[in-house]
Amino acid sequence: MTANQGGRTRRRLSTEERREQLLAVGARLFSESPYDDVWIEQVAELAGVSRGLLYHYFPTKRDFFAAVVERESERMLRMTAAVPGVPVREQLAAGLDTFLEYVRAHAHGYRAFHRADAAGDQAVRRVYQRALAAQERQILAALAADPEFGPAFEERPEVRLAVRGWLAFTTAVCLEWLRDAELGREQVRELCARALLGVLTPWKAS
Repeated sequence: MTANQGGRTRRRLSTEERREQLLAVGARLFSESPYDDVWIEQVAELAGVSRGLLYHYFPTKRDFFAAVVERESERMLRMTAAVPGVPVREQLAAGLDTFLEYVRAHAHGYRAFHRADAAGDQAVRRVYQRALAAQERQILAALAADPEFGPAFEERPEVRLAVRGWLAFTTAVCLEWLRDAELGREQVRELCARALLGVLTPWKAS
């Protein structure tokens, strides 16, 4: 515990709490500015720590941004995890509702995550691409296990491409929604759900 000038004690953050604080500051800065325009000194100043302490947690700016991207990826994967045994149609609306609530509540992190694709650093872009691939695999696994959609998609290579395109579509819709929330969450949810089902249903019927 340390004391501030007013005589009140201030709790010292644990290692995990400090790391989370730094990542939250980084998510805000990277969401507002391109990768090359964010300086480690800014992060340290906003977090109220020394530059040396920040480098203790993240040796390089690349490591720091990669950690921001991975943090958001893990959150999104948890939010969109499939529930075994529940049909995809039933899960889709609820899953999108949860995801859109996350997007709105963690707008800085979501924007920062998708800025990684434009980063000039190839190592950072690989982290981002791995995260998208994990989302894609998660959706494909849920579809494959679904009794309605699974049998129709066996050995159809275009399904993977369709899911990849839907992820890009959903990303574009969410980023625009954050810029201009003209539509309500329910409307955005229906738009995204119809987009996926609209692609999948004709193949199921063929």
